[in-house]
Amino acid sequence: MAYVRFVIIVFCVSVLTACVAPSQGRSVVSNEQRETPRPRYENPPPQKTDTRSQNRPDPALEREVADLWRSFPGKTGIAIKSIDSGWSIGHRADQDFPQQSVSKLWVAMALLDKVDQGRVSLSDAIQIGPDDLTLFYQPLAAEVKREGAVVKSVYTLLERALAYSDNTANDVLLRHAGGPDAVNDFIRRKGLGKIKFGPGERLMQSQIAGLKWSQNLSVGRKFYTARANLPIETRRKALAAYLADPIDGASPGAIVGALDQLARGELLSENSTQLLQSILKRTRSGPNRLKAGVPAGWDFLHKTGTGQILGAVSTGYNDVGIMTAPDGSRYAVAVMLGDTTASIPERMRLMQSVTRAVGRYHRR
Repeated sequence: MAYVRFVIIVFCVSVLTACVAPSQGRSVVSNEQRETPRPRYENPPPQKTDTRSQNRPDPALEREVADLWRSFPGKTGIAIKSIDSGWSIGHRADQDFPQQSVSKLWVAMALLDKVDQGRVSLSDAIQIGPDDLTLFYQPLAAEVKREGAVVKSVYTLLERALAYSDNTANDVLLRHAGGPDAVNDFIRRKGLGKIKFGPGERLMQSQIAGLKWSQNLSVGRKFYTARANLPIETRRKALAAYLADPIDGASPGAIVGALDQLARGELLSENSTQLLQSILKRTRSGPNRLKAGVPAGWDFLHKTGTGQILGAVSTGYNDVGIMTAPDGSRYAVAVMLGDTTASIPERMRLMQSVTRAVGRYHRR
């Protein structure tokens, strides 16, 4: 019996020790824990998240767009992004393409950003004279030639630069915004990705042609004459260098991303966002590009770009914009042709086919 009592006592002590030990183990705090306590947040830092659902695009839309891209001659970039659902489709979407007048978007945004900061006013009056003229499409040149100099407000110049794609209006706005450095700074600050802004129309277009700019080239057709008098090999080398690394290069994916942010009010104030979108809805250039494929009843705002031609090769033939369905769903679309030998009707049909496909596969 004494032996049995001894065994029972040993067993109970063992049980009690086992029960107490874990509690003692949990209460042990190392010197490191005492010296560097874990921080406690009453209000944890907010995490920026994209609350849009990541729905997949319709597989039939993906196939159709892929077929369009694959069958078109030349270097072609296509990007489509659902602004409200977050999905995207892209082919060569991360490669640089010449923007040409698509880059007027970034001048307008950089300027409106300064309006939002109170550093520029839409009513600012700017005088435009012969020394401000550029080249190619510039309806302002006729007014300057007739009157010697004209005065236009910032708002009027925005309308001329975007809706009419007037190169002189854009370069005047560029200077008022602070020049190319200010535009590229805006692009960086807003995190727009693979988008570059060049030195302005005069320097960029003369460089692409293989010419050195002088202001007399802005008069009449003197630029065209000077360009035509260049050796063809000079022009080929200059154009090839531009296409290999466009000074105004941007990727279709970055452009639709920027249009996405613009549509959701992330780049500019509400007033400036509405103003810019209202002007882009009145774009007169490229009515037979993306716009011609947008279904009836949809809204569309866009900006075109058209580069120089050498022989059978056309460059920088672009259109980018935002489609809005009757139910409010929005899509950012970019079709960019770096270089192509396709005819103008063929280029237009490609662009129309892309927007038509977006409308056809829209999930109502």
